[in-house]
Amino acid sequence: MEKLLRDKKALLLFVFPTFLIFTTIIILPIFFSLYYSTLKWDGFSQGVFVGINNYKNLFMANTDGFPRSVLNSFILAVVSVCIQLPLALFLALVLSRGIKGERFFRTVYFIPVIISTVVIGQLCMKIFDPDYGIVNVILKAIGLGSLQRMWLADPKTALGAVFAAMLWQYVGYHMLLMYASAKSISTDIFEAATIDGASEARIAFSITIPLMKPILRVCVIFAVVGSFKAFDLIFVMTGGGPLHSTDVPTTLMYNTIFNRSQYGYGSAMAIFIIVECLVCTVLIQKAFGKDIEY
Repeated sequence: MEKLLRDKKALLLFVFPTFLIFTTIIILPIFFSLYYSTLKWDGFSQGVFVGINNYKNLFMANTDGFPRSVLNSFILAVVSVCIQLPLALFLALVLSRGIKGERFFRTVYFIPVIISTVVIGQLCMKIFDPDYGIVNVILKAIGLGSLQRMWLADPKTALGAVFAAMLWQYVGYHMLLMYASAKSISTDIFEAATIDGASEARIAFSITIPLMKPILRVCVIFAVVGSFKAFDLIFVMTGGGPLHSTDVPTTLMYNTIFNRSQYGYGSAMAIFIIVECLVCTVLIQKAFGKDIEY
């Protein structure tokens, strides 16, 4: 094995196909998008070079609601970090302590992750349906009929309804990552803490969570970046409506490129999303600092 690792030709042989695929489907499209973002181009005629005007128009023109879509994505990121991740952490800590039915609950919580997003979108549309949706039915049954809404058609409630569906879909994903991290911690540490009289809460906050710091950082990055590039569930449930109330940069980018044929302007949005994700990833890495070693 060591001889194989020293053989640079062998390493190149194994790495090159992956590098070629990565370059073809990731790196080259980014550079093409960067070039197109400097053009005023409808995708068919000759593009006109406009420099950074497309980037200026993202926030200065304010005719298509791009600043609001960015705000919506930041709201989703905050909600994901402050609600989704704590819930996933709580479930992971409870399951990792070896409760009865651990495997069953672990599987049940992960099921939404493996279900098609289109299926989840259609399911949630039925749940929030104003006529027969379970939300309005329950509100009416418990005497709160005045709170019934057309949840996905009302600009005041559509964003919250979509976000609720997205949070539910990926709680199990983060839970499984945290669960695996918690289970990898040596039981000797927990046994020593228990002998010293530490409570379950004390063990969780003083031992388990600090040792889970690397995976918590990964989960925060996934949650934030996932919020910035969220598209499929929003597109299925509302398409960015009503009145652009649920638009995020990705849905607005899609409509700009494919419905309005503004390929240059849409490419500028794509580059903004890439830069936004990279910057936030670096900031989160720095915020967490170095890992604690035991």
